[in-house]
Amino acid sequence: MVVRLPRGLKRLPYRQILMLVPLALVLWVAVRHWSVLVEGFGHLRHADWPWLLAAAAATCGTWVAASAARQGALVERLPVRRLIVTQFAAGAANHLLPTGLGASAVNLRFMAVCGVPLARSSAAVALYLLAESIARVGLLAALLLAFPHALRVGSLLPEGALGPLLIGIGVVAAVAVLVLLVVRKLRTFVFTFLRTALGEARAVHTRPWRALALWGGSFAFPALQAAGLVAVGMALGLSVPPAHMVVAYLAATVAVALIPTPGGIGSVEAALIVALVAAGGPVAVATAVVLAYRIITVWVPILPGALTLGALVRMKVI
Repeated sequence: MVVRLPRGLKRLPYRQILMLVPLALVLWVAVRHWSVLVEGFGHLRHADWPWLLAAAAATCGTWVAASAARQGALVERLPVRRLIVTQFAAGAANHLLPTGLGASAVNLRFMAVCGVPLARSSAAVALYLLAESIARVGLLAALLLAFPHALRVGSLLPEGALGPLLIGIGVVAAVAVLVLLVVRKLRTFVFTFLRTALGEARAVHTRPWRALALWGGSFAFPALQAAGLVAVGMALGLSVPPAHMVVAYLAATVAVALIPTPGGIGSVEAALIVALVAAGGPVAVATAVVLAYRIITVWVPILPGALTLGALVRMKVI
C-alpha cells in the first residue's frame, strides 16, 4: 500500500524549517538557564581580559583539534574547510542533545554527503570517541602521577559511595553482556560493527599522518579545553596552581561522561565546581570561574554555531 502525501505537504520547505530547529533549541536552553547566563556574564565584567582572550583562543583551537582527530579516524580525505566548519556546528549540536550524540549525528551526516559508506563512517566516529576517551583518561592518569596531591579525592565522593558505585557499574556491564549473548540479531550487528571498526583502525594506523592526526588531535582537544579553564581561572584570580586546575578539569569531565545530559549542561558546572574546590579553591571563586568558563566555551559559540548548523543543512553540506 502506497501512502501519498497531500499536495500542500509536498510543497513545504522542509530544509528551511529544519534550519530553524537549532535556533529554537538554543532559545529553549537559554531560557531554562537564564539565571546562570546572567550570573556568568556578571563575573566576566570583573575579569582580566587578556586571559579571557586566551580562553577564547583555546576554545577556537578545540575545533581545529577535533577536525584533525576526525580526519585521522578516516582513510578518505575530507574537505578541510568544510570539516572545520562542521566541527564548529557539531559543537552547538552537542550542547543541544545528550553528550556526544549531537556531534556524532552531524559528523555521520557530513561523511555521508562526502560519499563515505555508513558502516565505515560509524566506525570512524567510534574510533574518534575511543581515541579521545583514551587520551583524556591518559592525560588525567599522567597528571595524577605527577601531581598526586592535586585533588583531595576523599571530598569528591560521599563516604561509603565508592562500593555501591562499583557494584552498579558491574551490574550494568553484566546486563549488557547478557543481552548481547541472548539477542542474536543484536550480537550479529555488534560483531559486524566491531569487525568493520577494527578494519578501519588498522587501515588508519598503517598511514602515519592519519595516526598522527588522530592521536595528536585527541590529546590536543582535552588539553585545549583544560587550558581554557586555566585561563579563566587566572583571569578571575583563582588561587589554584594551573596544573591542579587541569587535573580538576579532566577529573570532572571524565566523571560527567557517565551522565548523558545535553552538552553536560548542569552536570559539568556542578562537577567542575566540586573538582576546583577539591583542588583547594574557594567555593565562591570556583563557582565564578566555572560560570565564566561555560559562558565562553558554551553560551557565546552556541548561537553562531546553531546558525552555522542551519546554513550547512540548507547548503546540503550535512
